[in-house]
Amino acid sequence: MDWLRQAKRNLLSARANMEYGLYEEVCFESHQAAEKALKALLQSLGIERRGHALVFLLREADKTGIIQGVPQNVRTCVLRLDKHYIPSRYPDVYDEGAPADYYSESDAEECLKCAEEVVEWVARLIKVSLQEI
Repeated sequence: MDWLRQAKRNLLSARANMEYGLYEEVCFESHQAAEKALKALLQSLGIERRGHALVFLLREADKTGIIQGVPQNVRTCVLRLDKHYIPSRYPDVYDEGAPADYYSESDAEECLKCAEEVVEWVARLIKVSLQEI
């Protein structure tokens, strides 16, 4: 539950950053929310896994056979969010400028929507209401 509770806080942080136009931060916090939700799922399956690549965290959960199929929207969101783990934070990823120069409101909206989808999917799978945590 701690992983899922922290995922919920990352969603709150992403929403707060959206209000201030910190779009790169929204994308990073969205990745963090999805990562922690997937780690909550893995823990609920008795698996402890390190790492930050959402694609591989999801694959690990899926290969257990316990989950009855991962929805396509979750798979798509995980791929999208993974692309923001490093570029949303480090200026040396770009030839010029900082992450703030490269992120837009639409990027942030897409990332936040994806994070919400992943977190809500995990909460349903482990049968927890996000309002209760």
